[in-house]
Amino acid sequence: MEKLAENTFIGHLLELRRRVLVSVIAIFVGFLVSYPFSKTIYNILAAPLIAVLPKGSHLIYTSLPEVFLTYIQLSLISGFVLALPVVLYQFWAFLAPGLYEHERKAFFPLIFASIFLFIGGMLFAYFVVFPNAFRFFTSFSGSDITAMPKVDSYLSLIVKFSLAFGLAFQIPILIVVLVRVGILQVATLRRSRRYAFLVCAIASAILSPPDVMSMVLLLIPMYMLFELGLFFAGRIRTPQPVAGNAEEDETPERSAADEMDAAEESFRKKDDEEQ
Repeated sequence: MEKLAENTFIGHLLELRRRVLVSVIAIFVGFLVSYPFSKTIYNILAAPLIAVLPKGSHLIYTSLPEVFLTYIQLSLISGFVLALPVVLYQFWAFLAPGLYEHERKAFFPLIFASIFLFIGGMLFAYFVVFPNAFRFFTSFSGSDITAMPKVDSYLSLIVKFSLAFGLAFQIPILIVVLVRVGILQVATLRRSRRYAFLVCAIASAILSPPDVMSMVLLLIPMYMLFELGLFFAGRIRTPQPVAGNAEEDETPERSAADEMDAAEESFRKKDDEEQ
């Protein structure tokens, strides 16, 4: 038995290694495909900032390898995005054999919904939040202060906040999963709307750029996504105890007890006869 368990454990490790290796190869291929277009990708990402920079301002770099290393980082990120379907498939292929059929049917659509929501969060940040936030920050530039953002600092900023908005848009998936596994109840969440709004406000203040407009632009969709998660979670059928089933479950227990009493009585009678 121990030998079988050991073989099973080693088999899982080998399978995990194979899945991780395929994912790493896919990311590397995505990196090779992305690198020739790294400058174009960076120009696209820098467009919201360049559009609001004052006249005479532009992006700069202060060390010789800064632009090269920035393009390398950007190519790795782009390669991961391109390889994301392969990575998620490998993740799903590793987990799926250990799930029941109804669990696979329940969670498989959530994986793809999570991808779309994550991309939607990043697009929302790019098209809505970044232009307003950058316009606010560059408004402090004047005759005595000139805005000259660094190339690597800007990349770090947009990657950080794009990931933050992508994760914030996972709220409906999180609610559905927690309700599905029974950790949370829809009725409890509905009664806790005011606390949910407070949590969304605190999260938006932490995740968004440090200005009120960006905070509000993240707070509104976060709370709307909370309500969307409640809407879908309310349509999840959770098993309810049935009175008839409870009676059926109690009947075997009573009959088993009766059989034990009868067996004990028969042994007593047998002992009395022998005596």
